[in-house]
Amino acid sequence: MKPPPFGYHAPRTVAEALDALAAAPSGKVLAGGQSLVPLLNMRLAAPSDLVDVNRIAELDTLRAGADGVRVGALARHARVERSAEAAAAQPLLGQALRHVAHPVIRNRGTVVGSLAHADPAAELPAVLAVLGGTVEAASVRGRRTIPAAELFAGPLESSLDPGELAVSAFFPALPPRTGTAFFETARRHGDYALAGVAAVVTLDEDLRVSAARAGYLGVSATPLVLDLAGAAGPGGDWAAAAAHVRERVDPEADIHAGAAYRRHLTGVLTERACAAAADAARRKAGE
Repeated sequence: MKPPPFGYHAPRTVAEALDALAAAPSGKVLAGGQSLVPLLNMRLAAPSDLVDVNRIAELDTLRAGADGVRVGALARHARVERSAEAAAAQPLLGQALRHVAHPVIRNRGTVVGSLAHADPAAELPAVLAVLGGTVEAASVRGRRTIPAAELFAGPLESSLDPGELAVSAFFPALPPRTGTAFFETARRHGDYALAGVAAVVTLDEDLRVSAARAGYLGVSATPLVLDLAGAAGPGGDWAAAAAHVRERVDPEADIHAGAAYRRHLTGVLTERACAAAADAARRKAGE
C-alpha cells in the first residue's frame, strides 16, 4: 500500500523543524518511523506534511547522570538499551527496552517517538509514567516541560500541541535502596503485550518496603500507575498487592485476550515484578 500525498521537509536544525511545523500544524514528525510509516501506508493517518528530523544532530543525544537519564529525540531504542551509563542511572529503561518489538525495530525506533505516539500497549509510556518522568516540547512559541501524568491523553493521543516537537525525555534516577523490574506477556516474542508491569520498590534502612509503585501497559486507555505500598505492607506481601491490582484494573477484551484473562495476568505479573524489584533493592542495599 502507498501513503497519501504529503509535503516533505528535511530540516537540519531544531529551529528549522519548528518553523516547518508552525507552517503545517497538521503535519507529523518523522524520526524512527516504525509506527508512523505503517499508519501512513494503511492510510490510517493522512498528515499534510512530514517533518523529517533525522538530520538534526542536536537531537541525537543520550546523557546519564546522578539525577537520571535524558534521551534526545533521535536516540534509538538500541542505543539506550545498550548504554551502560543509562542502565546504571535508571535500570528500568533497559529492562523495558528489551521487550520492545524486535532488534531491527529497536535499531531504528526512537524512545521519544514511542512516548509521543502514546500507544497504551507500548512499554516506554508505562516506564515514564511510573518513574514520574517528563518530556520537553518545543515550538516557535517556546519550550515547556510536560509531566508524564499529563502527557498521555488517550489511546494514541498525547497532549503535545499542533506545531510542537518533543525534543527529549527525562527518566529520573532511583532513590537509595530501590530496585526495578519489568515483566510482560505476549503471544509471540516481539508482539504487543497482552499486559505488562513496570515495578519500582524502595526499602527502608531495615530492608522493609517503604514505597512500591507499578506502571501498567495493555490494560487501560493510558498508562496506569498504582501505589502498592499499602496493599503490600512493610513485609512485601506481593500476593496481596496483586489482589489489590486485580480489583482496580478494568481492561477491555479484544481478539487477542478477554478482559478476565488480562485482569488475572496483570495480577500474576504484578506479584512477579514486585518480588523481583524488591530483590534488586536488597542487592543494591548490600553493595
